[in-house]
Amino acid sequence: MKKLSLFILSGLMVITSFAQDTTSNKSGKGDRKEARRQKVASLIKQAEEGVLIYRKQSIFGFQFRTNGYGAFYELGRMKTNRKTNIYRLDITEIKHQKEEKLTSGVVFFGNPFIYGKVNNFYQATLGFGQQLILGQKGNKNGVAVTAIYNGGLALGLLRPYYVEVEDPLTGENKVIKYSTQDSALFLGPTILGSGGFGKGWSEMKMKPGAFVKTALRFDYGRFNEVVSGIEIGLSAEFYADKIQIMANQPKDKQLFFQGYISLLFGRRK
Repeated sequence: MKKLSLFILSGLMVITSFAQDTTSNKSGKGDRKEARRQKVASLIKQAEEGVLIYRKQSIFGFQFRTNGYGAFYELGRMKTNRKTNIYRLDITEIKHQKEEKLTSGVVFFGNPFIYGKVNNFYQATLGFGQQLILGQKGNKNGVAVTAIYNGGLALGLLRPYYVEVEDPLTGENKVIKYSTQDSALFLGPTILGSGGFGKGWSEMKMKPGAFVKTALRFDYGRFNEVVSGIEIGLSAEFYADKIQIMANQPKDKQLFFQGYISLLFGRRK
């Protein structure tokens, strides 16, 4: 009888302990579910109030610069509610302020060319930086203001510019680039037009450098998962060698400083 009582008592203790553990697990799961619900509700509330909340963003943009044009891609990963690390690739073309497009022959029917242009100058910049939120949207129809700064490597690409000329000695037409022996023809009065877009790609020269950039970004997208906005900024690139774009200029540049405005399109997750 004594053994039976001990057996029954042990069984009751096991059942009581299991019941307590089950209740505790249910309580813990309930607490975690409630915490998740509160977090989701908080994120929804912040989105409705115009607060930018995301894990990462991908942005494409088109630039209109004071000395050219270009495009870029940016990947951003949010670190805090106000700070995002950004990785950015820009591809641009820089124009010389002295460039002037001329036409030989009948206007609108001739082959246009740029007199005295020696090289087309393209640049690719790859950099790292940060985006800092200065002001949230306030509501879905508001505008978020952020500051951007980044810097990194720049690679200049020089593609020789070709023109078609008539050789006064032989009367033949030929396509030439700027050189010491052909400088008289290249800059002479017998230019017929440009040599065509396909010329010079296999002769490109690379010029290494570095860049810095800062800007203000205005995001007016109605929904937080969509990026729509404009970016207004300044950038500077410095190259190890001087960059010749035009012939017979008093000074070729190593430092290029410009302002720009970009149109932004993208997504957030």
